[in-house]
Amino acid sequence: MPTRARLLAAFLSVFIFLIILHLPFLSLPYYWDEAGYYIPAALDFMQHGLLIPHATLPTGHTPLVMVYLGAAWRLFGFSEVVTRAAMILIAAATVITTYKFGRRVAGREAGLWAAALLAVSPLFFAQSSLVFLDLTATLFTTLALLFALDRRWVAFALTASLAVLSKETAVVVLPAVWALMLFRRREREIHAWVFSIVPIVLLAAWAFFYHSRTGFWTGNADYLQYNLYSAFTPLHVARAFFARFAEIFAQGFNWLVVAAAVTGIWWMRKRTPGAPPDSADIAREDRIFGDFKFLTLALIAVYILMLSVVGGAILPRYMLPVFPASYVLAVAFIFLLPKSAARVVCCGAAACFVAAWFINPPYPFPYEDNLSYATFIHLHEQAAGYLESLPGAPVILTAWPATDELRQPALGYVHRPLRVTQVDDFTPACFARVPRFDVLYLYSRKWDPLDNWLTSLRPLRAISRQFYDYQPAARPRELAARFHLRLIKELDSKGQWVKIYQRP
Repeated sequence: MPTRARLLAAFLSVFIFLIILHLPFLSLPYYWDEAGYYIPAALDFMQHGLLIPHATLPTGHTPLVMVYLGAAWRLFGFSEVVTRAAMILIAAATVITTYKFGRRVAGREAGLWAAALLAVSPLFFAQSSLVFLDLTATLFTTLALLFALDRRWVAFALTASLAVLSKETAVVVLPAVWALMLFRRREREIHAWVFSIVPIVLLAAWAFFYHSRTGFWTGNADYLQYNLYSAFTPLHVARAFFARFAEIFAQGFNWLVVAAAVTGIWWMRKRTPGAPPDSADIAREDRIFGDFKFLTLALIAVYILMLSVVGGAILPRYMLPVFPASYVLAVAFIFLLPKSAARVVCCGAAACFVAAWFINPPYPFPYEDNLSYATFIHLHEQAAGYLESLPGAPVILTAWPATDELRQPALGYVHRPLRVTQVDDFTPACFARVPRFDVLYLYSRKWDPLDNWLTSLRPLRAISRQFYDYQPAARPRELAARFHLRLIKELDSKGQWVKIYQRP
């Protein structure tokens, strides 16, 4: 079978496999930022051809993902299944690209294991069907790295541009590649440098277009305050740095892969002197692998640096573009061990990754990091159905994203818009002065287990409030007593909950 035919067959196989794994989640309504920005923005493109959305507050994000979804809906109809399948298509392409990358720099078996570990890693698996920008940026960033290694500069310019048009922060792949060209390769070819700046030209063109329509170079006033001005403080930078480091090297059983990779390096250095190297050792020590190591570590460094100084929300998915290359590098080092041991380690890591789909850590984390997001959606579906059935069109007080879920039928929770009023969150300060309401809809906005390491002990609670902006939610019973409410509906599943109260 020709190489391209084999590649297509592998891609379709991975796509079908991921679809099967995601079958229980394909028809889920939209979650959190999906509902708040990406779905309305994509609908604006599909219905009106708008690159800058009007149905939601524009945030300056480059538009490729919204264009892609709008085109998919035009072809196959607007539905959750089409949306999820379109994103899984991107995920499948990312897995195949990771295999190609791994095979190129570390051999076929290392490439297979790197792709497999990426596919089942809890963060990537959860993101595979969700409408965020990071997955598409991950695909094109990984392709750009592969083409940069092979000095295919036209292909690099194209894929790096697509990465930047998927998410503007993907532009940091360029400093990593420039460092490779300057310090490792002493690149003197003018055309290489010219093609390497094409993505910046496109990003600048988008910024000028966005500014001409909104008056901002990126985002909006609130967006800039949250993601730039308030984030650039020593406390936030230190907090974000340690969080980003942990997201790559520790969370979701990544520590197991890192430990095995370090063991592989140690094993290589401690082998009996004079032992003949095998062909895999030779491949790892050649210049391509050296360039790859440099490029991967540079990419990790620039991502950690960038996301430590900008960005209000510290979400692990923002680091997703470095995961394919980092798994390839880790698996390459793991396979410095005896092959039987390396295979056992990779099998064990894969099993732990799958377990982490369902097992939550004993500290706060975003639901979107594993299948907890599906539990969140199921609870909100049930709550929305119950609220829609209440007689008399009551005014419902709740916090975003539940506000959008109840107002916008297109998001999949209700059949008609409900009457909703909003608080920023459920902390006590937000209930100091509230608008008139008939029903109070409370839900668990954060994973906050009883054995939460950050809040179970008083010293850690003080540290988490100061360094991690931890604010405990108001107690439902206290709110019920304060506003003279009675509990009319209670739902809970896997540590998450919903409570609905009504005025008598």
